[in-house]
Amino acid sequence: MAVSIIIKTLNEEKRIAATIESALSALGEIPGEVVIADSGSSDRTVEIAQRYPVVIAQIMPPARPSCGIGPQLGFQHSRGDYLCLLDGDMLLDPGFLGDAIRFLERNPKVAGVTGHVEEMQTANLEYARRVQRHAPENRIGPLDRMNGGGLYRRSAIEQAGYLSDRNLHGYEEFDLGIRLRDAGWQLHRLDRRFVQHFGHSLNSYKLLMRRWKNKYLHGIGELLRASLGRPYFFQLLRELPELRLWGAVYLWWALSIGLLLFLPQKGLALGLVLALLAGIVALMSWRKGGLGMGLYTVVAWFFHAAALPAGFLRQRLEPDAPIESRVIGSDR
Repeated sequence: MAVSIIIKTLNEEKRIAATIESALSALGEIPGEVVIADSGSSDRTVEIAQRYPVVIAQIMPPARPSCGIGPQLGFQHSRGDYLCLLDGDMLLDPGFLGDAIRFLERNPKVAGVTGHVEEMQTANLEYARRVQRHAPENRIGPLDRMNGGGLYRRSAIEQAGYLSDRNLHGYEEFDLGIRLRDAGWQLHRLDRRFVQHFGHSLNSYKLLMRRWKNKYLHGIGELLRASLGRPYFFQLLRELPELRLWGAVYLWWALSIGLLLFLPQKGLALGLVLALLAGIVALMSWRKGGLGMGLYTVVAWFFHAAALPAGFLRQRLEPDAPIESRVIGSDR
């Protein structure tokens, strides 16, 4: 049973060599291939990848980068019975593929299996949260999605229709997870390491701004739009706590605007609005263990809530439409 390791890249020249080498080493005696799915890198990512015996597929105009387009591009150019998804800044654990394949062989109803993502950059507040003991990324056993990648059955992906929705700038793992589960499949996390992840070294606020600019924050709105009319739509609404949170943020904004517009004493209205803001920041600081994390959490709420409508209204292409691409290097 062959494995296609799909490595998603966009300007990953700093780590792509190590990622490819870890993938080739992890294959070992397992039949397979490494497919670089490049979303239009402008640095030396492709040049470096060409040094290795890999397939390199790169999007071409009018295709545009998104979180969803990379996995689907790799799927489009892959041949393996199993698909292992990685980012271009990850190192695949040497023994993961063997353990994952054996688990899938013993559990025919499981579509995908993953492990722990070891975050190597924890100075960033978001990545620091991920290594906390009770973070969703650390749960073992049955899952609703496989954040960070893992090993999937090709047959399950084909039954679900496609690997990832090319329109999504975020939440592509959740979209795949709910489509697989709706088709009767399960997902699972083993209590072992899957990859080491060398994420962004940007501080949290710069990373938030970067995600605003590259439309990553549009992902949840795009996911809602993609799920309209699907049999799992109401299940999705129940399973995403973010939607309830953004709804609460909209109510907060409406209350603040209402106070400012309709309360005759404008000074009092402004004071109440600022007091409400300060109270929310204080509550989040207490819950998150510090003022820095509390303040960042509230700022992030503003950005995410503002981006949801824009994502929902974005024009969509057919999610499984062939992606305009070229094969730059191949050992086939």
